[in-house]
Amino acid sequence: MIQLLRVPQLSTGSDTTTLVEWTAPAGAAFSAGATLGLLETDKALVELPAEQDGVLLLTLVEAGSTVGVDDPVAILGTAADLGRSAEALMAEAGLTGTGPAEVEPANAATDVAPPPPPPTIAHERIFASPLARRLAKEAGLEITDLIGTGLGGRIVRRDVEAASQARKPVQAPVSAPARVAPSSKIRRVMAAHLSTSKATIPHFYLRGRARAEALLAARDELNANRDAGDKITINDLIVKAVGRAHASIPAMNTIWADDAIVELAAVDVSVAVATDDGLITPVVRSVDASRIENIAATTRRLTAEARAGRIRQSDIDGAAITVSNLGMYAVDEFTAIINPPQSAILAVGAVRDEPVVSDSAVVPGKVMRFMLSVDHRPIDGAVAARWMHEFVSLIESPIRIVA
Repeated sequence: MIQLLRVPQLSTGSDTTTLVEWTAPAGAAFSAGATLGLLETDKALVELPAEQDGVLLLTLVEAGSTVGVDDPVAILGTAADLGRSAEALMAEAGLTGTGPAEVEPANAATDVAPPPPPPTIAHERIFASPLARRLAKEAGLEITDLIGTGLGGRIVRRDVEAASQARKPVQAPVSAPARVAPSSKIRRVMAAHLSTSKATIPHFYLRGRARAEALLAARDELNANRDAGDKITINDLIVKAVGRAHASIPAMNTIWADDAIVELAAVDVSVAVATDDGLITPVVRSVDASRIENIAATTRRLTAEARAGRIRQSDIDGAAITVSNLGMYAVDEFTAIINPPQSAILAVGAVRDEPVVSDSAVVPGKVMRFMLSVDHRPIDGAVAARWMHEFVSLIESPIRIVA
């Protein structure tokens, strides 16, 4: 029986998405739940699943195309339908108009080889963000002529801008107008979320300060025999400490939803990752129960996938808190905005050499500062203060973090 594969309703609420790639070729048999393609939403990749066993007979859109929710993108059937013409398949599916954009229907296996296709020039697949493809088209540039500088050679916005600038003739210096660059889809969504956050969430803030000597020593000891690619970072230890603090103060592991307080079953923590297109917050799962090595490996993987534009929707859903660390940029302290529907975000500053009081004497010390932004609807000030006390205690006694 012929069936249409349609774009599902997206959890992000968007009406359109990009079909990034087909993960199954025409003619491939698949099982229920198998991933047939990948969709790119505002911040993540969403799998396009099969609802039942079958065969992918015909794709109706090319990879890289923009599609709407409920749009038909492929025709599914059984092995008995292999070899039928595109026109016959589309007619039975109730589709009219032009044929498919990319793939001809799959042929059933026969003893007679099909006629050879006309000669074509094989091209290696080009990886480029949807924004880069659109900007290149607007600038009259061929995407195949561009050199990608993103992770894994992916073409990103700066590559298109550089190529466009290189094409411009050299002119005498003049007073240049302000530069206007189109915002990415991710940045537009982030702007909307954070604007809503500031307008609707009653934020309150707690400032914390911790001695960092023991934390630095613990990191160095953990990394003593590790390869460069497996190192534990200060941020990994902070993420683990956040998870332990949430486990100790369960009232912090909550979110506000529909005039109710929802206590999350697992202690998950988001990690803010800066990308070319905007900020993404992938989630590290079950942080309180995970070994520090697993947290570090998961964070490295999610960071790489986020910067390569390969993060999935399931990787950014969940968690009640985000860790945003700007210490590597020598930022002492900052205030961050809560990312809805989460209820808190921890802003982490740099480790600084400062005078501290120890045994009634002023001595040199290393100090970190933290700023916790909290949603006052599900969390009271006293709860957040107990959490900050527990978190600082963990930072200053890191044996409790890794034990």
